[in-house]
Amino acid sequence: MDGARRALGWVGIVRLGLVQTAIGAVVVLATSTLNRVMIVEFALPATVPGALVALHYAIQLARPRFGHGSDVGGRRTRWILGGMALLAAGGVLASAATALLATSRALALPLAALAYALIGLGVGAAGTSLLVLLATEVAPARRAAAATIVWIMMIAGFAVASGVAGAFLDPFSPARLVQVVGCAALAALTLAALAIAGVERAPDASGSAAPRPAAQRAFGAALRQVWAEPRTRRFAAFVFISMLAYSAQELVLEPFGARVFGLTPGQSARLSGTMHAGAVAGMVLVAITATWLRVGTLRHWVVGGCGASAAALVALAGGGLAGAGWPLTPAVFALGVATGSFAVAAIGSMMELAGGTRDGREGVRMGLWGGAQAVAFAVGGLAGTGAMDLSGLLIARPGPAYASVFVAEALLFLAAARVATAVEWTPAARPAPAPQPAEITPCAPQPATR
Repeated sequence: MDGARRALGWVGIVRLGLVQTAIGAVVVLATSTLNRVMIVEFALPATVPGALVALHYAIQLARPRFGHGSDVGGRRTRWILGGMALLAAGGVLASAATALLATSRALALPLAALAYALIGLGVGAAGTSLLVLLATEVAPARRAAAATIVWIMMIAGFAVASGVAGAFLDPFSPARLVQVVGCAALAALTLAALAIAGVERAPDASGSAAPRPAAQRAFGAALRQVWAEPRTRRFAAFVFISMLAYSAQELVLEPFGARVFGLTPGQSARLSGTMHAGAVAGMVLVAITATWLRVGTLRHWVVGGCGASAAALVALAGGGLAGAGWPLTPAVFALGVATGSFAVAAIGSMMELAGGTRDGREGVRMGLWGGAQAVAFAVGGLAGTGAMDLSGLLIARPGPAYASVFVAEALLFLAAARVATAVEWTPAARPAPAPQPAEITPCAPQPATR
């Protein structure tokens, strides 16, 4: 009965998806639009914005601490809104720092570092608490579909923010950059506040938002207790390995199409769009089959998605060896379907494993996995491009060089699948509460409990 009271309906899930849309809208401006402006308009070395993006990922190692804070308070909404405020402020500050490059790099770069640190803190606080809220309020049967909805709405946030910003940035000027990013950040914060209002149940409505004794311990003790769980450690290892492979292949794909198949910038951009279209198709496939058709569990889709991603990467490696005339577009679409199905199943699995025990440490657990994902993305971007450069030095022809990188990424996906099979997928049952004196007194009136 308690699970039925806690279950969040489809409207509530979509509203939380709008929060993810708002997060994605600000993040994409900082990691993509400002990245491009720094390199092209202000002629900075690519390593500078790359280091700033890596900083925003590294800061997200604080995710377990944010998750613990929401566990202790028993309310996730305030952490989501606080994180969104930090994220919006960081986005505006990052645009101001970028504009300042026109007059003073000595002041602009430290300001940019502060801004990207705020962005990382905001994403960590808002994103972790949002996933925990989904994990605890969505019925288990709906988690695959909920993960799909939230992930696709994040991609929608990327697309809308990039498109709108692109339309208003021309003709470019530093002042216009700050205005556009500032308006986008304010709009995202407003959208998140309206979307989250009233979604989280009050403690007396469901009991799920009240702080629990297990959550009251100090953060260090809570983190040690969660890390002592074999299932949590194994799943953290799976998240890191799989997301390392997932993030590394994205930066390699377009240069591969250009150097091996002679694609123009426009054609390589369309190739990337093909992969993202395949990813959305894979996410929808998991939602339909796992939620409505009940075909396979999230564990099956995680392991199968990793295996399919490895197979698709091996096929791309074959394309690197074959060269022109090889069916590149269908193979890239297949890679998108495989990685999309794996990614959404992995997010759904995080929700399932974090929210299954209801032990007061859901936030710490989710934060730990989110931190592993952030580190994997930071390392994956550097590892993917570094492996590409190294293979280019060791192997004269670009096709075999890229093939070796794709094979290495395929091996990472296979290793992730192997780790996933070792995860104890069914959470341990929550211990029953000890009987209270009133419950064993036959004549005493029983108080209503929730």
